[in-house]
Amino acid sequence: MRKSRDAPVDILGCEKTADTTASPEVIRYQTLLSLMLSSQTKDAVTSAAMEKLKAHGCTVENILATPDEKIGELIFPVGFWKKKIGYIKKATKICQEQYNSDIPSSIKGLVSLPGVGPKMAYICMNVAWEKLTGIGVDTHVHRICNRLGWVKKPTKLPEETRLAVEEWLPREEWSDLNVLLVGFGQQTCQPVKPKCITCLNCKICPEGRRQTKGKAVG
Repeated sequence: MRKSRDAPVDILGCEKTADTTASPEVIRYQTLLSLMLSSQTKDAVTSAAMEKLKAHGCTVENILATPDEKIGELIFPVGFWKKKIGYIKKATKICQEQYNSDIPSSIKGLVSLPGVGPKMAYICMNVAWEKLTGIGVDTHVHRICNRLGWVKKPTKLPEETRLAVEEWLPREEWSDLNVLLVGFGQQTCQPVKPKCITCLNCKICPEGRRQTKGKAVG
């Protein structure tokens, strides 16, 4: 179901948003900003905002020199864009002053930045630093892992899901899990009205069996 890799996250995810011709530290910074913008925002909107930021000049120094009003114009209409202006400016200032205009290279350092949570930090470590430190669990991954019964008991928080899945999933499978499940969630296992009737997992998925009970599957 994910063989074609044609979901929005595959085309517009944070791995695709940075300027690959830039210096390594700028690529890492842009990856971080993309993740910060992506919260509560569709991939297409995040990607469009990043394109505008890059055209403007998406470096630590230039973002700090840009008025808040202009930052708002560039990132609108990402979710909670007004709050994210402040997060971006504060996080960027920390990167400049404490990390020599680079980004933190640890989970602890990343989650200490305003507007950066565990999910963003684990993905950022994997994508920006190429260091696998954990699974990035967002709402898609959290929902699907619970529906598939990949947790011993239902979890309420993404971090609970991360810990539960990391207990049994081989470490070599962690890196791709976020993108695979996010794409699956975007195309098939959606929050409302999941397409269980055509899902190849429906017979092994507790939620799929419940949704398709008494219906023809295939």
